[in-house]
Formats: sequence, C-alpha cells, structure tokens
Amino acid sequence: MDKPDFNKGGGLIPAIAQDATSGEVLMLAYMNEEAWNATLRTGEVHYYSRSRNCLWHKGATSGHVQKVRTIRLDCDQDTVLILVEQVGGAACHTGRQSCFYRQRDSQGQWTDCSPMIFDPKEVYA
Repeated sequence: MDKPDFNKGGGLIPAIAQDATSGEVLMLAYMNEEAWNATLRTGEVHYYSRSRNCLWHKGATSGHVQKVRTIRLDCDQDTVLILVEQVGGAACHTGRQSCFYRQRDSQGQWTDCSPMIFDPKEVYA
C-alpha cells in the first residue's frame, strides 16, 4: 500500500484539503495519479481539474499554494485527506478562506461563514 487506488474512481480520487493548524476543511477536489505524484515530488498540492481536463497546481495563479504537512489515506484507499499549510490564507477561488463558506441556519437561510481574504477580480484579472 504505497499509493491510492486510482482504478476505483475511473482514475480520479477525492482529495480533501484541511488546514493543518485549525482543522478547518478548506476544499474538496480530485487527484489523478499524475497529480498525486506531483504532490509527492514538490511538497505542494496538485489536483486534476475536471472542468479543464488537466493537472492543476493549487495556487499557481493566485500564489495561495497548499504546502503538504501530512497525507492520510482512507481505509478503502480511494480518498486522501491532506493536511496543509494554506499560504496566503485563502483556499477558495472566490477569495474566501474555505470553499465551504456558506452555512444554512435553522430557518433555512444561507449565510457566509468564512472570511474574504482577497478580491478574485484582482487576482484572476
């Protein structure tokens, strides 16, 4: 058992990024074997972009890279949990700290619950 089982998900596995210090879940993306190998080689998280069909180095454009602190593999070897140091404080392309920035209250209303770190219009101009 030295790597995830990429065959189970048609070549892709879910990869959960969690802040190594706070424990906050930052995002969920997918990895293929190329992204896995790039992550291990560089110490920074790489994903596979399903919308662009290519390898994606998290933070390559924004500078908000994810430095690997620990990688955990689930019992079925088909999901990874990556504890990261989130450089720049924002994991989400919307400029928020976490991609999970909306929460539903008991009245069914959605509110923002994760701070805005940067203006995406400036970063992704």
